[in-house]
Amino acid sequence: MEATETIKPVGGMKGSARKKAVSKSLKSGLQFPFGRISRRGGMRGGLDLVLPYLAAVLECLAAEVLELAGNAARDNKKIRIIPRHVLLAMRNDEELGKLLHGVTIAHGGVLPNIHSVFLSKKTDKREC
Repeated sequence: MEATETIKPVGGMKGSARKKAVSKSLKSGLQFPFGRISRRGGMRGGLDLVLPYLAAVLECLAAEVLELAGNAARDNKKIRIIPRHVLLAMRNDEELGKLLHGVTIAHGGVLPNIHSVFLSKKTDKREC
């Protein structure tokens, strides 16, 4: 017959086993990690109450940019989003263009713009 083993708690814990840790990001339902923002954010202590709002704003902004960049990639019949698509999405959207006015995207290029002086004028060539 088989013997059943009982697993004892480790580390002096008596009773039931410890609950699995749940992150703040998971509790709030966000994808952006709170811990990484607080570690790399360069903010001083005491701003723990602001972190959920900051993470939510960053997630919303990233989702908006990615959605517009995906649309730009689809318009160019591409599957992958490249920096050019991100730049086109940012500059063609009025609100994002105003918010990210001074931002430079590496390998993004420039917006296509032809001055009206250089465009050819329609003239009749039948005057011969």
